[in-house]
Amino acid sequence: MAKGPLIVSAAVISLVSFQGVRAQQPAGPDPQAPVVSFKSSVDMVRVAAVVRDQKGRFVRDLKVNDFEVLDGGFSRRIADFRADMSGLSVAVLFDVSGSMEGQLPTAREAAAHVLSWMQTGSDEAAIFTFDTHLDERVPFTTGLRTLPESLAEVVPFGATSLHDAIAATAHRVGEREGRRRAVVVLTDGADNWSKLKPSQVSALASSIDVPVYIFGIVPSIDNPSEDASTKSVSGSAFAGPLADLASWTGGHVFVASTPGQRSIAARQIIDELRHQYLIAFESSGRPGWHPLVVRARNKDLTVRARSGYMAGQSSPTAN
Repeated sequence: MAKGPLIVSAAVISLVSFQGVRAQQPAGPDPQAPVVSFKSSVDMVRVAAVVRDQKGRFVRDLKVNDFEVLDGGFSRRIADFRADMSGLSVAVLFDVSGSMEGQLPTAREAAAHVLSWMQTGSDEAAIFTFDTHLDERVPFTTGLRTLPESLAEVVPFGATSLHDAIAATAHRVGEREGRRRAVVVLTDGADNWSKLKPSQVSALASSIDVPVYIFGIVPSIDNPSEDASTKSVSGSAFAGPLADLASWTGGHVFVASTPGQRSIAARQIIDELRHQYLIAFESSGRPGWHPLVVRARNKDLTVRARSGYMAGQSSPTAN
């Protein structure tokens, strides 16, 4: 196992605007998402991977030779490998739009669970809120384990730019180096104002290796896993594009309607981040979007990681 730091020169990504971004309709993760312009080449690509066995348990003791990386279908040599990197960098993103009226106290409870599992000495967290605008409530702070009192005074209002907010927050987290990174989104899943599509957001988050965990805050009647629900799985706001967004970035969707469900989901998110393997490989010299597959040589193991990366220079423009 390599003991030095991962050697990563990440793509420099500049956000055009939180609101002023024009959208396209892609079929999958969209490497041409107009929210970003890529200004520098990627020398080494860093990938965070979570491995589970057939019973869903974390697999802790894998070595570099237990993994295989496919870049556009071609095998790449793993240049650096870490299983012992400490410290998390987590952005907690609150939906405070009008559709969250009545659900914001529940969202605060879920976020409190997430923060309670953070380690005071090594982990850092930041708090963001959004409706049609993204606001930083608390900058990245080591040892943040409670929510600011000001969040109790927020009154949900306005339209919802969920996809745009995730993209902007992923960019902020992508600037944090030396820790395992993630965005945790607390939302009812509604979006009526974003310029970006979920697949465009997933392309951005995937390109900078920031997994997105979507924490669905809904009453039992809107939770397909509850007996009282009037929603089918296919009719849920957290199926389809939002589930794909999380999956393509290496994250996951959790829908929680009870205090117990919220506690379990928060613990699972933090546990996943702590059990990530960090893998680095030399990027292809070919500019553009590269689909990426990370898998274990043991076919009984399941690996979850981001779906691709951007190499070389590209300046996507909106139509």
